[in-house]
Amino acid sequence: MMRRALVIIAMVLSGCVLFPTRSLASPSEEGGEINVQHIIFEHMLDSYSWHITKVGEKDIVIYLPVILHSKTSGWHIFSSRRLHENGGSYEGFYPAPEDGPHAYKLMEKMPDGSFVRPLDLSLTKMSLALLINGAILLLLFLPAARWYRKHREDKTAVPTKYVSFVEMIVAMVEDGIIKPCVGENYRKFSPYLLTAFFFIFTCNLMSLLPIFPGGVGVTANLSITLFLALCTFIAVNVFGTKEYWKEIIWPDVPTWLKAPIPIMPFIEFIGIFTKPIALMIRLFANMLGGHMAMLVLTVLIFIGFSVGTTMGSSMTFLSVLFNIFMYALELLVAYIQAYVFTLLSAVFIGSAQIYHHKK
Repeated sequence: MMRRALVIIAMVLSGCVLFPTRSLASPSEEGGEINVQHIIFEHMLDSYSWHITKVGEKDIVIYLPVILHSKTSGWHIFSSRRLHENGGSYEGFYPAPEDGPHAYKLMEKMPDGSFVRPLDLSLTKMSLALLINGAILLLLFLPAARWYRKHREDKTAVPTKYVSFVEMIVAMVEDGIIKPCVGENYRKFSPYLLTAFFFIFTCNLMSLLPIFPGGVGVTANLSITLFLALCTFIAVNVFGTKEYWKEIIWPDVPTWLKAPIPIMPFIEFIGIFTKPIALMIRLFANMLGGHMAMLVLTVLIFIGFSVGTTMGSSMTFLSVLFNIFMYALELLVAYIQAYVFTLLSAVFIGSAQIYHHKK
């Protein structure tokens, strides 16, 4: 009983109870061998359904709408339940190979036998988690915004405890990160930077929640971090001043570094793209690495029991111990990554707000 309880604790901490547990619970289906790579990537990648938990022999699953557009047969809209009932394929669409670039996505089989990727506008697990996290942000901050809008002219109104708490954390980010890094023109960029901080922080915390609607690593998805980095890229370069672009095209360095071979302008131009790429990779890698480490620690339990009971019991104890440590560390990382992304974005934006001061 104690051993089973430890296994359940490890699985809850790693978020395994939120995903299909067939591979973990029934390794004998694959000849008694545990495919660690399959288990980890099945848990981390996106899917067309959201497996919540398993009660007895019944799976509790949210089947999401699949929306595909084929160049040959037009639009196809159906529930992902159809994929479950037909072994993963439906209406000429088949799951992509797990070792390919489109793993766990649907591919269309053409008349010549080849497979092509259709236009996929489906509401996937990652998309639903993104909408839920966005709704949570609105529920948290709209009441405070509504109170301030209502008492805009009343300077004697005393905010409620909740409004005061929201004001405190907003002021912490604005006064501690945005103002010092962006400079005097900070008000123009505060809405974006505040939104980025609280969005990343909320998504990070929700990814650690071991019950629905948590457990989905939104910020461990490269598409999400790419979009956030693209927003910072636009804020830096579209709203950059003339002096900022002058420092890129004709920097204040010796002439031989600028002409006839534009060495420094080329380096500065490359830096325009390396900064958002660094933002994207840093957030993605840190969040993905933590989740994968917890999953690997959990899978070690089943690998240990495949060797023997003694080994399995030892690995169970160590897995639970290290998972508790990793979970506490991930709580800290959830805040640090939101802080670092906002800080670096503010620094990059502030470096583009260069003005020529005349004596």
